[in-house]
Amino acid sequence: MNPGMLVSTVQLAAHLDDPQWIVADCRHDLANPDAGRAAYAQAHIPGARFFHLDHDLSGPRTGKNGRHPLPDPEKFAAALEKAGIGPGSRVIAYDAQGGMNATRLWWLMRWIGHDRVSVLDGGWKAWIAEARPQSTESPVTQASRLVPAVQPIAALAPEIVASIRSLPLLDARTAERYRGRNETMDPVAGRIPGAMNRFFMHNLADDGRFKAIDMLKREFMEVLGTTSPAKLVNYCGSGVSACHNIFAMELAGLHGSRLYPGSWSEWCADPTRPIAQGEPTAGETA
Repeated sequence: MNPGMLVSTVQLAAHLDDPQWIVADCRHDLANPDAGRAAYAQAHIPGARFFHLDHDLSGPRTGKNGRHPLPDPEKFAAALEKAGIGPGSRVIAYDAQGGMNATRLWWLMRWIGHDRVSVLDGGWKAWIAEARPQSTESPVTQASRLVPAVQPIAALAPEIVASIRSLPLLDARTAERYRGRNETMDPVAGRIPGAMNRFFMHNLADDGRFKAIDMLKREFMEVLGTTSPAKLVNYCGSGVSACHNIFAMELAGLHGSRLYPGSWSEWCADPTRPIAQGEPTAGETA
């Protein structure tokens, strides 16, 4: 476990005046893309910078590359620089969606080679439940310099197509969508053949904070069986909630899994790619 991956509300409150600790507000509503920025304007953690899932944490959509394709590394680094994030900054990301968007920022920063990034345990909901300070002011930032060094932690569609019989996959969507039922986000229902399933919200306890490390490890191993975490590729609907599973696995000491950024929304956009529906078959777990 990396002890710096999760930051508690107590820890963050003690560092609000630390210029090296930079807070990133990642709140977003898939059904209302303007909701996150509106919520930020209404109230946010003092000093927080706002990052929009569609504009800052994703690249342009073509209709074939998924709903939240990876941003250009240089452009993503420029967005971080504009927010005053440099090589020495420690970034703490939060949202109000159980960490789904915050872990996307966490993964993207690791992708461009910046490991000094954490997630606020419990997010905005825990912060306001404890009546901690709020602000409506946007901080004045001083642009920094951050040079991206892309890391090999993403798996792209051609690799998955070529290795579909041998590459272990973990689907972070609900069991219903995994089985191809009640699909509401994408035009085609189903999963990538052979994929296992663990809904990302199962990583959280009832209070919205991450489960204990030993529990996370046990639950993931019940799904993965003998599969090596380092060989695993995580996906979801659009490459966002799968980052939550990667984060939880790293937290539990199950290191090295990768993200398929295009995920199901990219996969199903090509009718030549195989799909599976219904109950899991031999080798799949749900």
